[in-house]
Amino acid sequence: MRIGVPKEIKNNEFRVGITPEAVKTLISQGHLVSVENNAGVGSGFSNNDYIKVGASIASYPKEVYQYNDMIIKVKEPLSEEFELIKEGQLIYTFFHFASSASLTKAMIDHKAVCLAYETITDDKGGLPLLTPMSEVAGRLASQQGAKFLESPQGGLGVLMGGVSGVSPADVMILGGGVVGTQAALVAAGMGADVTIYDINPNRIEELQAIMPKNVTTCLSSSDTIEKHLSKAHLVIGAVLVPGAKAPKLITRKQLRIMQKGAVLVDVAVDQGGCFETTQATTHENPTYVVDDILHYAVANMPGAVPQTSTKALTNVTIDYAVKLASLGWQNACKQYPHLANGLNIVHGKVVHHSVAEAFSLPFTPIEKIL
Repeated sequence: MRIGVPKEIKNNEFRVGITPEAVKTLISQGHLVSVENNAGVGSGFSNNDYIKVGASIASYPKEVYQYNDMIIKVKEPLSEEFELIKEGQLIYTFFHFASSASLTKAMIDHKAVCLAYETITDDKGGLPLLTPMSEVAGRLASQQGAKFLESPQGGLGVLMGGVSGVSPADVMILGGGVVGTQAALVAAGMGADVTIYDINPNRIEELQAIMPKNVTTCLSSSDTIEKHLSKAHLVIGAVLVPGAKAPKLITRKQLRIMQKGAVLVDVAVDQGGCFETTQATTHENPTYVVDDILHYAVANMPGAVPQTSTKALTNVTIDYAVKLASLGWQNACKQYPHLANGLNIVHGKVVHHSVAEAFSLPFTPIEKIL
């Protein structure tokens, strides 16, 4: 199969869809790989690194899309890329359709085969291709929260770990999955007082068993969240409903309860955000203020640490990339049902129920496609 790797064009996105080592794996299986000029530089990989393992270098994005059957990316195609996508072309990347009607419409109109990292599952119901980026984002959430609590950044001026005789920061984490767990461990490691809220009693028990002493767990409800807001210095939104829009857990009205200069970090922004006042931001302009509360809602947080993120992502995407290239997407998805769960839009039809629900679109069961 002919495989193309374009350069990411999202604001301050320095990751690349595949490492040279993974390219070598694909080429060893008989596939052809074309990488856009300087696509890997931000992640520490030169054109020559790709050439050494047998890849060719494409001068322009159009070349990548025009001559290849499968496109391996990191982030969803942006509007500048929509017209480059061919009918029937397999796009293997993060999509997060539920947060973008325009992206959803474009992929339907272009009749692409959209295989989304974030909805591929495993035997335990987990999301193995999302997990490493969730780990990165969770850890960054606490780092960024700590930074923006500083007064020069617009925060209320609280040190995460406090000092002798002065209490540490109070951190609320909404969601006890991968993002929430990693955020809690980092915040706790900084010395903050952390409370994780989750709706699953079993998960609450699991977290209680593994978390350090300065982390408390709490069964989540709108009342318990609201009661905590007045004392919280940092709130990290870490909820996930696979493929669907994130629930809104904090309303604009509730911001009035919070201390002026408190910080909201919304890691769920890719799926529309879990705060009513969330608006996607960029690494270039990461924050904004609503009712005296600082919001951080960067939609590609792991892009800030591309050398770590690219390697971690490729570690989990390459096996399926080989299967897709060697078997073709239809046969691969027939043989590996968990991979088939990654199909969101195929030949103009929405085949993932959560995406159809998000925009009230007709839903086509994947069985009718395969």
